[in-house]
Formats: sequence, C-alpha cells, structure tokens
Amino acid sequence: MRIALVHKRLDLKGGTERDLYRTAEGLSDLGHEVHLFCSEYGVPTPKDTMGHRIPVLPFGRTARLWSGALFPSKIIQKYKCDVVVSFGRMIGADIVRCGGGTHKGFLERLAREGGVLRALWQKSSVYHRSLLNIERRQFEHQETRRIIAVSGEVKRDIIRHYSVPEEKITVLYNGVDAELFHPARRAQFRDSMRARWRVPVNAPLVLFVGSGFYRKRLERLIALWSRPKLGKIYLLVVGDDARMNWYKSRARNVAGSRIIFTGRQSDIEKYYAAADLVVLPSIQEAFGNVVLEALASGVPALVSRNAGAAELLKGDFTEAVLEYPDDLTEMESKMLDFLDRSRDPACRERARRLGQEYSWQKHFQSLEALLIAIGQSRSRSSVA
Repeated sequence: MRIALVHKRLDLKGGTERDLYRTAEGLSDLGHEVHLFCSEYGVPTPKDTMGHRIPVLPFGRTARLWSGALFPSKIIQKYKCDVVVSFGRMIGADIVRCGGGTHKGFLERLAREGGVLRALWQKSSVYHRSLLNIERRQFEHQETRRIIAVSGEVKRDIIRHYSVPEEKITVLYNGVDAELFHPARRAQFRDSMRARWRVPVNAPLVLFVGSGFYRKRLERLIALWSRPKLGKIYLLVVGDDARMNWYKSRARNVAGSRIIFTGRQSDIEKYYAAADLVVLPSIQEAFGNVVLEALASGVPALVSRNAGAAELLKGDFTEAVLEYPDDLTEMESKMLDFLDRSRDPACRERARRLGQEYSWQKHFQSLEALLIAIGQSRSRSSVA
C-alpha cells in the first residue's frame, strides 16, 4: 500500500511525534510505501520512507493551525495514496488517530480547575475556538472513515463530546520495544545508574518519567516524601517542566537529597533498570507509554485510574491502579505495598510478561489490517 502519514512535525521528542516516527518505521518494515507529510522535520525521515513538506502560513499560531488543517489534503492528492492517516489536526483524512484525548474535554477540565476567569478566557480565545472547530470537523467529517483511539478512555471521551458512532472508533493501544526495555538491563545498569545519581545501592527507588509535571501530578508525589514511612525511599524524576525550579525547591524542602531531578534523558531504559517501582499519578493521561516501558523492563507500575494504560493492568497488578490520584493515603499505601512486592522475582517476571503482550510488532500488524480494510473500502467507494 501507499500510505500517507500526516502531522505538523516529525521528531523524536514528544509522544505523538515519536509515535509518528515509529509508525513510519513499522509500516515501512512491513513492506508498505510510506509518505510523511509534515510542516517541520526535527529529524531525518526513517529509512525507506519519503518526506514531503506542508507549507503553513507564518502569521501566528492560529494561521498555522488552519493552514496545517486545510493544506495537506490538496498536496497529498497528487501522490495517489491508498489511505491517509492524520496524527494531528488535518481535515479530510481517511483515519484520524487521537493520541491525547479531545481538546474539548481538556478545556473542560482546565475550566473546572481554573474557575470562571479561565473559562471566559477559553471561550474568547480565537485559537481555542479554531481548534475546537477543526476537531469537530475532523471527527464528524464524512471522509473520516475511522478514528483510532489509543485507549478506551479516549474513545469514551470522543463519544461524550462529538456525534461519532461507537463503531467508527477503533481502540488500538500503543506498543513497546520489548528488547530495548528488558529485565536483563537491570544487571547491566542498576548499580552504575544509582552511583551516577547518588542513590544508595540498597535503597528503595521510585521512578517518575514524563514532562508537564502539573498534569502528571508530580507535586502530589513529592508531598508524600514528608511522611515518616518514606524516610529511606528515593525518588528519581526524569523529565522537564517550565517550572522546574519551583519543583526542585519544593522537593528540597520536603525531602532534602532523596528527590533527584535528572532532566530529559535519552537512555531512559537504564533508569528503569535502576528502579524498583514506577509511579504515574496523572490527573489526565490518554495512554502513558511509561507504563508499558516499565512493565517490559520487569518493573511494576503504580498508575492513576485517569491514565489509559491502567486499562491494560490485570491479575494482581489491578491493585496498582490509583482510584483517587490526589489521595495521598491511598498512594502511600499502594506504593509501599508494591515496593515490597517488587523484591520478589516472580512479581518482576509477571510484569515482564504483561509488557510483552503489547509489542510494537503486534501493534503494527493490527494497524496494517485496519489500513488495508479502510484502503479497500475507499477503493470500492471510488469505483462506485
């Protein structure tokens, strides 16, 4: 098949950008002709794929938004692709991949937290009104044959806010590189990574991975470290935030040197190797790739009910779901419980087996089947 993948930027930074890159690689490896249509390229296109630049209007973010939504369809037409998949805000794609939930739902959550002034600002914002208009047209457009949701929660979010039939939405979970994220790395890197960040070799170590700390509720996690039962436990924070200095100051006041900030790291697999438990207490998380990365590494993950990846936990790991991520008592109790369980090799092996069920290879095979079905449907419609 000749497949078009569309997004504003190709990069290895940012969740959607990385997923776009992986998808291009995966479909190319399956023998398809992959064309990328982006307005920005932060990295070269993957091997054996072709990149095309989408022009955007240089008059502010609203103009860029609309040009990115309207321009691609006309440019793609001349390449005669069998199926067009939008990873962003393009109008008129055959398939729309929703990797972060709806913007409408996101604004509603912000309005609830920010109060009347926040809600009024959102309603008066030309940019947000434009984004909502584009989002509605994406989901409800007659040419949109299928919507891919990265979790059941994202599917429910779309149905809550837009007139989309349930059968039009396919849930397709993200995958994980089960070779990169592997328990064998624990023996290779555990002690050296702990030495690098001055974590005692035998101290329990909790890992937090992600940027945008407010949405992921890092401040609630930090608050736990003032409790006596966590007096010998370390927290390693991998990621970045615009208010990094505030979080560092808060952490020093609460726990001294037992909370360590590393910034962004490219060798994240080594950090899972050093950890005993991963915690993701997000208030909103469409999926949460860190959960699969942790499990594939043989590390249990404590996950907010608000994260789409919580749907994947089964067996005794269902007890690792935080029903109320702002409840510090629940978080403390479950954290201590799973830190204790993580000492058992059998627990780590169960985590590994669960993570392996969601390999990128299986993901791409499922995606390929969907693309072929949509491409054939499109072809029949053209003939008719």
